[in-house]
Amino acid sequence: MEFAGKVALITGASSGIGAATAETFAKYGANVVIVGRNVEKLKETEKKCKEINSNIKCLTVLADVTTDSEKILNACIGKFQRLDVLVNNAGILALGSLMDIDLEQFDNVLNTNLRAVFSLSKLSIPYLINTQGSIVNVSSVAGLRSFSGALSYGVSKAALDQFTKCLSLELAPKNIRVNSVNPGVVITDIHKRGGGMSEKQYAEYLERCKDTHAMGRVGDVFEVAETIAFLASSRASFITGALLPVDGGKHAMCPR
Repeated sequence: MEFAGKVALITGASSGIGAATAETFAKYGANVVIVGRNVEKLKETEKKCKEINSNIKCLTVLADVTTDSEKILNACIGKFQRLDVLVNNAGILALGSLMDIDLEQFDNVLNTNLRAVFSLSKLSIPYLINTQGSIVNVSSVAGLRSFSGALSYGVSKAALDQFTKCLSLELAPKNIRVNSVNPGVVITDIHKRGGGMSEKQYAEYLERCKDTHAMGRVGDVFEVAETIAFLASSRASFITGALLPVDGGKHAMCPR
């Protein structure tokens, strides 16, 4: 996969899948725009990208995707005058059933996981038309299958999947592809940060996940990042509207 001279914008790039995605695009020669809310972690991602490929340029944008879509895109275009790949990765996890949560949690999750994607995608389309670029949304197996105890999150990811498919149809005539990756459990800090798990609880959760993923293990962030890069590349030139599970077979499992 070759992205030399192209520009990839990745939200939520300060850690986890987003950071791995930035590093992966840098490895393949893309200039990267990395967006996040933690300046120190963004600097870490920038450092790794430049260590991987000293020839690429990296722009860090300290921003909140729920309020700063224009700031993010203006920074990208101001620096590079183009956009080839938009990776809508920023997202939050919140737990609770309907009777446990309040409207504030529901709004916060939907604002980050769905509304922000709508806003940044809409602003990006004119530039993606110019470059015949693509969009890759980072969803979840929770968008494909239903799990109790994370209502807001599941609804947001299911809606994101429908957004991906609808937008793919709208943009196909313009030769812009829109796809989604739907990871299973991948080792990041989202369960501890958003799910409130302690280190002990998280370790126990990962152990249980051996039984909930057909391949008997959880995923690595670079397994997802490489899939994102593939979907954004010319190797996937006839793929659009796809929801691609990267979940060790979790989406295919059913309790007996």
